[in-house]
Amino acid sequence: MEPVASVQAGRAPLPAPRRMPERLSVRDQVLDELRDALLGGELPPGSVHSAPALAARYGVSATPVREAMQLLASEGAVEVLPNRGFRVACRTERDLEQIAQVRMLVEVPVVIGLARSLPPGRWEELRPAAQAAQAAAGVGGRAYAEADRAFHRELLGLAGNPHLVAVAEDLHRAAQFPTAGPSQVLRPSPLAHAAHHGSLLDALSAGLPAEPLLRTHLTSCP
Repeated sequence: MEPVASVQAGRAPLPAPRRMPERLSVRDQVLDELRDALLGGELPPGSVHSAPALAARYGVSATPVREAMQLLASEGAVEVLPNRGFRVACRTERDLEQIAQVRMLVEVPVVIGLARSLPPGRWEELRPAAQAAQAAAGVGGRAYAEADRAFHRELLGLAGNPHLVAVAEDLHRAAQFPTAGPSQVLRPSPLAHAAHHGSLLDALSAGLPAEPLLRTHLTSCP
């Protein structure tokens, strides 16, 4: 006779997990470190890095480094080089312009639609996220990059479409990594960029046109 639990469940017991939570924690910590290094220019565009070398740098085994780099590869931040390691993607100013164009096609119509349908008071729900981004702008780097994305997640989340939010998040992250070579475009400081969030909410709450400010905000990331 089969065990009662198996009969009731209708299937065999699940196998033990192959990874323990501690392993995932190491991968996530390495991923955070790699994001910092990419945003800060320590791993410049075009540079090639092996998992063992990065593992020695962070004092971990090569496996969580490979896992973290595979996640970055899925985001387009690095390219996988078989039997060599990973190369940091070489984005150009033109790439960022094109990403900004797509972000505008995604985000601007959504915000315009929300402005027509939401009561003014709903915009105040986003004020804490705008203030958090302003505070993170003083730190810069990954701290502001994550706070900026968090604001946009909450903004677009008001539309109730998680697929839209996921697409916008991928585009936003791609816009935040540095370009190869010296930039020819004057980018706003994180503090100036973060100030757009509050100004956007002010305009939306007052029923004023917000599209020009949103387009300016999406044009470039600091």
